Amino acid sequence: MKTRQQVLLVGAMAGSIAVTLFTGCASTAQTPGSKAGAQPKYSPAVPAKITTPDTVVTRIGTLRYRDGTPDAATVQLAYDQLDFNRGMDAFLRGMSATSVYALCRGIEEAGAKPNQGIGIAEDLLNARSLFLTPNTTTVYAMLSVDLTDGPMVVRVPPRVLGPVDDADFRWVTDVGLTGPDKGAGGDYLFVPPGYKGPLPATGYFIAKPRTYRLLIFYRAFVEKGDIAAAVAGVKAKAAVFPLSAAANPPATTFVNVSNVKFNTISANDFSYYDELNAVVQHEPADWVDPDTVGLYAAIGIQKGKPFAPDARMKKILTDAVAVGNAVARSDLFASRDPRTRIYQDRQWFTPFVGGSYQFLNGAERLLDARIMFFYYATGITPAMTESKPGTGSAYAITVRDSTGAYLDGSRTYKVTLPGPIPAKDFWSFTAYDNQTRSLLPTDQRLAGVDSTVPGIQMNPDGGVTIWFSPKPPAGHEKNWVQTWPGKGYNAALRLYGPLEPWFNQTWRPSDLELVK
Repeated sequence: MKTRQQVLLVGAMAGSIAVTLFTGCASTAQTPGSKAGAQPKYSPAVPAKITTPDTVVTRIGTLRYRDGTPDAATVQLAYDQLDFNRGMDAFLRGMSATSVYALCRGIEEAGAKPNQGIGIAEDLLNARSLFLTPNTTTVYAMLSVDLTDGPMVVRVPPRVLGPVDDADFRWVTDVGLTGPDKGAGGDYLFVPPGYKGPLPATGYFIAKPRTYRLLIFYRAFVEKGDIAAAVAGVKAKAAVFPLSAAANPPATTFVNVSNVKFNTISANDFSYYDELNAVVQHEPADWVDPDTVGLYAAIGIQKGKPFAPDARMKKILTDAVAVGNAVARSDLFASRDPRTRIYQDRQWFTPFVGGSYQFLNGAERLLDARIMFFYYATGITPAMTESKPGTGSAYAITVRDSTGAYLDGSRTYKVTLPGPIPAKDFWSFTAYDNQTRSLLPTDQRLAGVDSTVPGIQMNPDGGVTIWFSPKPPAGHEKNWVQTWPGKGYNAALRLYGPLEPWFNQTWRPSDLELVK
C-alpha cells in the first residue's frame, strides 16, 4: 500500500513530466525544424533571435542542430574552437610570465645563478645576446631572485636605476634613483608569499611580492664615457644573499654577459606552453587572478598536475600559438590603434600606449597595448609614465619608411633630427631584428649610433642626419647604422632627458626616407 507521501511524490513527478513534455511541445512548435501542427494553448511569442536554426553556416564550418540540440560533428567543432580560443588567449595573456621565465633562464644560462650571481654587461650588450630591445649605451646589471626557500636580500649600489618585477611582469618596486633608496643604494628585503616568520624592523627596504620568482634589472650610469668605473661601482656595492645568512653573507658571483651568446626571449611555438607550465608549477596557486588561473587550467596547465596534451589538443595548441603569434606581430608592426601613432603625418609609433604601467584606461584594461608592450619590450615600472622635461627617456619606434613600406636591410635610408635636438643628456638610434626584436646582427658591434660617438657630423642647425644601409655612404661613416641584406628591421630613437619640444611636438624627427 502506498503512503500518502508516496502518492504525493508520484503525483508531483507526473505533473513535472507533464509540464516538461508540454513545454517541450510548445517550444518545438515555435522553433526552426519543428513540424507543423496545432499550437499549444499556452504558447509564448518566441522571438527568432533566441532560437537556433537547424543549420548555421559559420567561419568554422556548418553547424547542425535538431530542434536546438547540436549533432556530434557540431559538438566537436565547438569544442575545437573553444580550445583553440583559450590556447590563443593563453599565449597573448601569458607572454608576460614566459618573458620573465625566459629572462631568468637566460641569465642563469649566461652563468649568473638565481640568488647567487649578478650578470653585468661590462662592455655593453651586442647582438650575440638575445634580449627584447635592449640599448647599447648603458651598463646593465641583471639578476634572478627565487623566494621559494625564504626571504632574500638584494644590495643595490648607489646611482643606479631600474625596476623589480614579479613572475607575471608586474611591478614590485624600483631600486636606485626612482626607488626608496633615492639613488643612495641600500638593502632590499624581498619576502615570499605566505611567509609568517620574523622580519627585521629596520635596515631594509621591504617588499612583499605575489610570486616567488623576481627579475631585477638596473642601469648603472656611465659618466664621461668611463664604462669601467660604472662597472666597478656595481661590483663594489652590489650583492644578493638569503636573509638567514645576513650576518655573514656568502660572496656574490659577478658574470660579464657582454659578448656572450644566450637567449632571454620566450618561445613562439608549441614549446611556449611548456614554458608557461613551468611558471605555473613554480609559483603559488593564486599567483594570478582566478580567471587567468582558470584560462591556463582549461588548456591543461594546472598546478600540481602534469601538462600532457593528447594528439588532438597538441595540434590545436600548435595552431593557437601560431595564430596568437600572428596577432602579436600584427599588433606590433601594423597596429590598428591610432593612439600608437606619435605623429599623424609620420611613421613613428610608441610601444607603450595609454600612459599606465598597468595598461589601464580608467576601468578598462588596454588589451592590445599590453600585448604590444610585452611582445616587444621588458621591464615595468610607474617611472615609465612619469616622464617630464629634462628627466628620464623618450622612445619612438619605426618599422616603415616615409612611404609606409617596411624597412628593408638591403636598401639605404636616411633620417634627420632637426636642430636643436631636445635631449638634455644624449640621443641614440638602435636597429632591431624584426624576427627576434633583439639587436640586429651585423658587423657593427653596437647596432646603432648615438651622440656620444666621437667625430659624429652635426648639421648647421645643430641637428643630425643618420644613414641606415648595408655599407656606409661615402663621407657619412660616423653617422651610419649598419643593416643587413635580406633582413627586416625596426629602428628605435631614444632621447635621454627629453625636453619640452619633444612633449609638445614642436620638434619632430623626419621619417626614414629611401635614398635611391
